[in-house]
Amino acid sequence: MKVGVLALQGAFGLHEQVLEQLGVGVVRVRTPEHLAEVDRLIIPGGESTTMSKLLDANALAAPLADRLADGMAVLGTCAGMILLASQVQDGYPAQHCFAAVDVAVRRNGYGRQTDSFHAPLSVQLGAWQGDFSGVFIRAPKVCAVGTDVEVLAQLDGVAVMCRQGLAVVSAFHPELSGDHRIHSWFLELG
Repeated sequence: MKVGVLALQGAFGLHEQVLEQLGVGVVRVRTPEHLAEVDRLIIPGGESTTMSKLLDANALAAPLADRLADGMAVLGTCAGMILLASQVQDGYPAQHCFAAVDVAVRRNGYGRQTDSFHAPLSVQLGAWQGDFSGVFIRAPKVCAVGTDVEVLAQLDGVAVMCRQGLAVVSAFHPELSGDHRIHSWFLELG
């Protein structure tokens, strides 16, 4: 299995480190050719507007949309959640929303950089349910969840991790937790 990490901007290196610790080879996805090599993809945190513009500049938006429509497994964290959402309530006009997960999100819904925080979460991943330390940095906030979306974790009654088919999104950064269970689960998803 080849796992790609979108490496245009953001915290892609941290996801690479987790995958390497799990013994998985990683492809840095920067071109359509790189994307064609991978079986599943992680879209990291970062700045969603910049990522959206770089997807266009690198001719990746259309191939990514095609791969997602074909059912490629994808994990989007923070900015990745924004890109994979069906609606961004405060995105810039040309913001990409690939609609891989039927959620509406608000960028920086938990506040600015100085409002970043850790929160204990109860995460349900298939048969495994357990505590997980969520790291929230300028995190998006889920405002609406579609009927076909499975909520995997909540914070104060608000979804912070969701799944629809093989697409998973989280408002928090599992790569910063020191706990690799979410990445391990994602690698087995399917």
